[in-house]
Amino acid sequence: MLKKTKAIVLFTLKYNDSSSIVHAFTEEDGRMSFWLRIPKSHKAKVKSVLFQPLSILELNIDVSKRGLNYIREAQAVFPFSSLPFDPLKLSVALFLAEYLSKVLREEAQNLPLFAYLENSIQWLDGANEVPANFHLVFLMRLSRFLGLYPNLDNYHEGDFFDLENGCFVSLQPFHGQFVQGQQAKHILTLMRMNYETMHLFRMSRTDRNEILDVLLKYYSIHIPGSADLKSLPVLKELFD
Repeated sequence: MLKKTKAIVLFTLKYNDSSSIVHAFTEEDGRMSFWLRIPKSHKAKVKSVLFQPLSILELNIDVSKRGLNYIREAQAVFPFSSLPFDPLKLSVALFLAEYLSKVLREEAQNLPLFAYLENSIQWLDGANEVPANFHLVFLMRLSRFLGLYPNLDNYHEGDFFDLENGCFVSLQPFHGQFVQGQQAKHILTLMRMNYETMHLFRMSRTDRNEILDVLLKYYSIHIPGSADLKSLPVLKELFD
């Protein structure tokens, strides 16, 4: 069955000299895998250069019930102006693509999530420079679309943030999955940020990386297998 869909590329694995496997999050069907034949002709309808991490494409696909789906045509919906050419933006994009490939493993169609990812990628590409807090805001806002958005009501100074139940509590949780003190307050601060205001919140590299570790731990509790990121050490060294 032939169909068209928009897709956000997560990663591509080379299968052999003439083909690759593309993993993407599609607007119509959620997470999908595709067989991509690498063309030798410049006039081919599918060009492998299009399939960079976080590329937003329109695909004409042949959907198979027995195996991988085949990409017949592909074109860029949103040609990047800076993301692949800016080392900082590219490093952030590689981290986000790797992380999305882990947390969206079983994700079905989710139109609000697709729109969020598409808008975030376009925002990052169009930014004059990479805000140091972009990946933190992205991850926190992502939780809303995955049903993991924490309940931050009724915070009081000195509360613990319960990572297992996603809320602030006054007593130390017995299960041990919590943060406290400044780390707990950072969660509250992060919720006040968005892409337009995040540059106003100044943090040290240590603070930023502590918040990132808390967010990744929170996700790993609710989505097993989302840890062990190869791009994480690079990301932690990007911003002062």
